[in-house]
Amino acid sequence: MSETLPPDDRRTIDPRRGQLRTVTELPADQPITMLNLLRFREVADYSNAGDLAPAKPISGADAYRVYSRGALAHLEKAGAEVVLQGDCGPTVIGPIDESWDSILVVRYPSPAAFVEMVTSPEYQSLTRHRTAAVADSRLIATTA
Repeated sequence: MSETLPPDDRRTIDPRRGQLRTVTELPADQPITMLNLLRFREVADYSNAGDLAPAKPISGADAYRVYSRGALAHLEKAGAEVVLQGDCGPTVIGPIDESWDSILVVRYPSPAAFVEMVTSPEYQSLTRHRTAAVADSRLIATTA
């Protein structure tokens, strides 16, 4: 896991106000591919999701695995497919403080399919595991 974190104002875990809306501005009739870059917490932080907290502390990577197992059903329902998932190596071009633990690339059939999935109450509840797991992340929409 990456030890070096960027300043708080450059760390993001969940979308900021208005960011999700930008996805709806992409061509509605084309698939979108979401690039996820993830940096995990050493120990998952369930302070805002005590009802989901495991009996003993777990790593951020383990909490993300819990989230991933639950997210698969939502991805299938949305018609999405995981294109790539793996560990990240060293940053070759970019700020030294932006190293990542994991990369995930997911293709959705449309922007609407993505938005519908991530705004469903069931998925929103599940994302509390992701929030507990992640110290920093990037989610970048592409039309590739």
